[in-house]
Amino acid sequence: MPERAISDIDFNQSEQLILSIRLGTDGFSFTIHSSSNKQPEAFLHKETMPSLPFIANLKQLFSELDFLGRSYKQIRILWVSSRFTIVPLSLFDEKQVELIFGYTYLRTENEIVLYNILKGNDTVLLFGIDKNVYQYLIEQYPQANVHSHITPLIDYFSGCDYGAKKDFSRKMYIALYEQRIDICCFEYKRLIFINSFEYQHIDDCIYYILHIWKQMDLNQETNKLYLTGTIPDKERLMRELKSYILNVHAIKTKDQIPVDMQTLSV
Repeated sequence: MPERAISDIDFNQSEQLILSIRLGTDGFSFTIHSSSNKQPEAFLHKETMPSLPFIANLKQLFSELDFLGRSYKQIRILWVSSRFTIVPLSLFDEKQVELIFGYTYLRTENEIVLYNILKGNDTVLLFGIDKNVYQYLIEQYPQANVHSHITPLIDYFSGCDYGAKKDFSRKMYIALYEQRIDICCFEYKRLIFINSFEYQHIDDCIYYILHIWKQMDLNQETNKLYLTGTIPDKERLMRELKSYILNVHAIKTKDQIPVDMQTLSV
């Protein structure tokens, strides 16, 4: 757990603080930390009201939470959605983002396409975001950096190097949330697979993981699987996976804070 609740933060010095906002159908999350501390110092999660449109929930929170009206040194926004795709950096054309995104997804009404450049992986991640939500956020925070929730995970997992020697074998990394699972595969530090799935039961997670493990031709005895995040059935998930895969490991994270928010701060 973070050391303090957001209500305990001294906002008289907010210009020295970094605010991170995570927007998802499961609710809105907020972390605050100083520029000298990479880990969140305070955390708050608010559930959305299903009876209200997403944008109405967002506007209501901004009217209720005083700290959202403060000035900050930096503001980072995570948009949680499985509507993303990646393209090689060498082939990226900013003028073609709408067209490229349309090759993967049928366009939805009131959606705009943004992108994050992942220089460490020589890729660009394109993602769709609700136009009204985006415009409202930029009106509040013109200087904000908007990311797909998957962007900090790719940056974090590609930088993981467990063990004294460089391991060039393929690895799978899993980020766990209640009702969502993100799966990334790397060959050394090069991203070779990324996708996000919603689930209702832990058996769904096991299916997705084992299906992609087979699809990526990973070896049950030599390749490694890393899991991070917190869900009620995590121990059961690990037990089940270990009956199929020899090297299953847990990456420790703070409870309650979504793992994508934690990797955003690393």
